[in-house]
Amino acid sequence: MIKTPRFTQLQLADPGNEQHELITGLTAAAAHFSPKYFYDLLGSRLFDAITCLPEYYPTRTEAGILRNQGEKLASVVPHEAVLIDLGAGNCKKGMSLFDFIHPSRYVAVDISVDFLREALEEVQRQHPDMTLDGLGEDFSTEFRLPSELRLNPETPKVFFYPGSSISNFGPDEALVFLKQIQAYCVKNPKSGLLIGVDLVKDKATLEAAYDDALGVTAAFNKNALLNINQRIGADFALADWAHVALFNTEQLRIEMHLEAVRDATVHWTAQGDGKRTFRQGDRIHSENSYKWLKSSFEALLREAGFKDVTAFTDENEWFSLFWAS
Repeated sequence: MIKTPRFTQLQLADPGNEQHELITGLTAAAAHFSPKYFYDLLGSRLFDAITCLPEYYPTRTEAGILRNQGEKLASVVPHEAVLIDLGAGNCKKGMSLFDFIHPSRYVAVDISVDFLREALEEVQRQHPDMTLDGLGEDFSTEFRLPSELRLNPETPKVFFYPGSSISNFGPDEALVFLKQIQAYCVKNPKSGLLIGVDLVKDKATLEAAYDDALGVTAAFNKNALLNINQRIGADFALADWAHVALFNTEQLRIEMHLEAVRDATVHWTAQGDGKRTFRQGDRIHSENSYKWLKSSFEALLREAGFKDVTAFTDENEWFSLFWAS
């Protein structure tokens, strides 16, 4: 008999606070919104498509590290642990670890709840005997493991944060997040974090990865406006906006923006009627994706309290998987 995935949903965000956050960002001198608003159901599917693009090297490079160095990785990561997949998406990256570390239980965490439900149902069909849990959570400001999961403290935990999603955090924010994960790991000496990190490389390769020829990343960026329209009753028109991606060489980060191609006045009805006029060329900053030196990220892990750090890197040194315990 096939088990049914269990699902726990934390309060992802108070709608009023979320609306306030969005309106504050859109009316700031330098307009912006959080990249978490990319991930409605359509946005999650668009990101799946991005990972298949020839320009988007992180997914296939990370998969290559697992494929080529899986046995070495399995020698340091505990087996039969609880695998906690952060930002699980379609769960394929988490499942790629199953044959290496044979987890006793799989907990998939994602902000896109409907997308995660669909993914976990497929995981359960492929692994009918495994205990699966879905956790709907926005951990962009705080990460929590709810008591409802009833995790055995004696069972090691492997936190898996692939795809260099840590890059959406600035360095100070990344340190806070890593300390939150470390606080759960310290309760069991075998527990640890397996995290994918995109490394600094040439500007042309980086910018192409975030501005593909097919325009899928552009659609992903612009779809956030449709999500925002629903959340605050706004009237963003996609035709008024163009996707912009650039590498900031001083901050070592890719920046994504939406740039007004003509003058456009946007209205919203949430929390009292409001509006803002964007002039042609004005931008809304939608994402940062920081790139790291391998030595700098290892130092960040140690600053967060992790003691033993091992890096697994591809031959071009474009990407690293770090095991930190």
